[in-house]
Order: sequence, then structure tokens, then C-alpha cells
Amino acid sequence: LDSSCGFGRVFRLTAAFPRHMSYFIGAVEHIEARNPNLKPLDVVKGLREISGLDDMFTQHYLGRISDRRSGAALLLDSEVSQFLGDVIQHRVTDRGEEEGVVLAHDGTTVALAPLLLGLEAGLLGKSGARSSGLHALTLTQMLGRAFLGLRGPALTRGLGTKGCWNNLVSPKVFTLSRTPSFMTDALINGGMDGTILGNELSGTTEHPLKLSSLLTGYYRYHAGPEGLNTAAPLISVLRRDNFKALVSPSVLQEQVLDSLRVYWTLRGDVPVEDPAPVVKQGVEIFMQTHTACPTIISRCEWGAAPYRGTPTQLTLPLSYMYIHHTYEPGEPCVSFEQCAAAMRSMQRYHQESNGWDDIGYSFVAGSDGYIYEGRGWYWQGAHTGGYNSKGYGVAIIGDFTVRLPSQHTLNLVKDELPACAVSGGRLVPTYIVHGHRQMVATECPGNALYEEIGTWPHFCVSEHRIKCP
Repeated sequence: LDSSCGFGRVFRLTAAFPRHMSYFIGAVEHIEARNPNLKPLDVVKGLREISGLDDMFTQHYLGRISDRRSGAALLLDSEVSQFLGDVIQHRVTDRGEEEGVVLAHDGTTVALAPLLLGLEAGLLGKSGARSSGLHALTLTQMLGRAFLGLRGPALTRGLGTKGCWNNLVSPKVFTLSRTPSFMTDALINGGMDGTILGNELSGTTEHPLKLSSLLTGYYRYHAGPEGLNTAAPLISVLRRDNFKALVSPSVLQEQVLDSLRVYWTLRGDVPVEDPAPVVKQGVEIFMQTHTACPTIISRCEWGAAPYRGTPTQLTLPLSYMYIHHTYEPGEPCVSFEQCAAAMRSMQRYHQESNGWDDIGYSFVAGSDGYIYEGRGWYWQGAHTGGYNSKGYGVAIIGDFTVRLPSQHTLNLVKDELPACAVSGGRLVPTYIVHGHRQMVATECPGNALYEEIGTWPHFCVSEHRIKCP
């Protein structure tokens, strides 16, 4: 998608307009072109007015919209204004459709409201106009309310609900995959992005000349052949790493409690119990699921066809992780578009040519920075004949006979994915790593990759567990 979308012409069809980050950035470019003297802070304030982000909590940190330059002063087409109002206002409908979210170039879905609040807080924080409330506006107030509304096992299940777009090329409707929670995955992504970019803005000596340039650099990074090895540090693919570097669990816990105190004070409420124990548990779960674990692109997010038949359920935890390369596709994929297409191609081949029920792998790693869900944590795969019930089959897209994947991709498979599996009770702490060729007569995972995994701490040269250290 090209962010230069010709909005004066295209926005006449707002009802059917794709909910994609490229089109939102294009709308921002339209505002900047029509209002060349506006600074980024003025643009963000105008967007906040257009979308009606002016509740008491927001006013406490950013001031009332009526006290500032209003969106009405912006020169923009009415169709653009309507599109922005529709695409920024967040809500979940009775049908389980999440509005106010867009599909980003990296394949993740982002809520725009917390992103924009973070940008304004960062710009205001730099100006010293008032306390920015960066964390409260982007994430911690919503997290705190989610923690208190979800207790026990429901907290683990309900935090970060994912969903599916009706179409990856022209996304218009985003439907949540299970009972809607107060804190969806899109809100968390938008909140993290708002925190990261707001923090960057508040700490820089000079602000960007254009808001659209900042958003383009963050959301539309194009990786080269080396994947993320040479990537810029401030890009959406690295949001979890960047957020984790900014906020420790103890700091996040205190930020959540502070946000709740402000929220209750503004509403005149008094908590009936000490929120600290619930918040502490919630922060632990949040940090585990959204910073310790890698981002996993779900089946519907990459456009998977349905499983054919009834999946065989795995008995967890498993004891092995079997490493593969895909061989075909032979080139590493370095963007969501490439990796999602590779996943769909492999699934078609496995189902139609091999006659399997589904793509064979449990998980697949791209060189775009993400893990892609194959059969996932709970369904038995078709990856390592005779051993499919004993371990997860993890493939890296590409032919690694004579070369290695990017270091970032290797780290995902060697460290992040298995650590996530162990902490979630899906893989035993003493799990064993094998190359595909150790279990089956094959060259997979390629000579170069097999030599590499031989250096990993959980690798074992023998297929017999008793001989492994």
C-alpha cells in the first residue's frame, strides 16, 4: 500500500475505505499539505478534537480541547474529517467487532487513540506545558481497569484479545476472536507504540518537521536482505523489545496504581479493596505475555485456510523442539506481506500436494521479526515423522544449506519462543532441541543451520533423551 493515496479524490468513499495504517498516514499527510504552517503538536491536537478524545481523564493531563487550537481550525475536506473520526474512535460492538483500529504494515493491528494520546503527551512533555501523563494516557489506566475486571484464570485468558480482518488487502472489519475483553491486543499495541514514540518525542532536542514522517519511519520500515540485523531501532516490529527497555515490572506496577488513583479521584470513587495485589499479578501476566513472549502472528492474521478435519490435541508440556528450514520458499521473507504469502503457499502445498490436514509446522519464523502460528501450541503437527506428538516443529523460512538466517531470527527460535513455551507450561524446562535430520532421513534443516543449532544450550546430538546432558 502506498501512503500517498490521493485523499482529496479517494475519501468520497469513506464507508468502504480500508482501515490500514498507510491510509491513516495518508490522511495526516493531507492535513499537513492543506495546513503547511502547523507544527506536529497542532496536528495531533486537531486529530484529538476530530475524534472526540476529551474525557475527564484525558483532560486532566492534556487539557480540554476547547482550551486549545481546535480541529475546526484545520483546513481539510469533510470526507477526510469523517474518515478520521471513524478510524480513531475506539469501541467494541455487540457483534464483537473492534472499531478504531487499523492494520499496520507489519501485520499487527493497532488502536489509534492511545497512539495519538502518547504522541501529544510526548510533545507536551517536551514543551513543559504540563505533566504529560504519558504512561497513564497510553496504557496503564486501561491496564489497571482490565486487571481489576479480570480475576484469576480469566486474567490470563482475557488480556490481549486478538482478532481477524475480513480481508488483508482491503481491511474494513476487524472481528475479535473470542469474548471481547476490556484490553484488546490492538489497544496494547497502540498503547505500547504511543509510549515508545511519546517517550522519544519528549527526550529529543528537536521535534520532527512532520507527524507523517515520524509515523512513516516507525510503521513502514522496509527490511533489507539481512532482515532486522541492520534495522533502525525505532520501528513497530521491535515494539515489545523497546517497551520492555523503557518500563520494568516494578515501574509499570506503580504507574498502573497511580493511574487508577487519578481515575478514581476524577470519578469520585473509592476502591472497596486494596488494588495492589491484583495489579501486581496483572503486571506479571502482562509482562510475560506481551514482553517476554515474541509476537506471534495468528492463523487468521496471515490468512490461513481452515484445518481439514479434526485436529489431534497435544498432551502438554512437550519435551522436544525440532528445527527445520522450509527449503522452499528458499529466500528468507523480510516483510509481513512476503511472510504471510509464504505461509499460505506452504499451507496449500501441504494440504493439496501432500494431502495433509493443514500446514505441517507448529510455528514458522520469518526474517521480518515475527513468529507465525502454524498448528500452534495445542494441535499435533505433521513435521517430524514418528515424533509429532512429542515436540513442536519450528521452521525458519528459507534454504539454509550454505547460509544462516539473520541473528534476530535465530534469537527468536533459540531463545524467545522456547522461553515463552516453558513459562506458559507448554514445554518442559529441560526440553531438548533436535534438527529434523536427527529424527528422519533428510538434509533438513540444512548444513549451515544444523551446525548453528549444534551450539545451542538445549541441543542434543542423540535422539535418545537418556544420552543427552
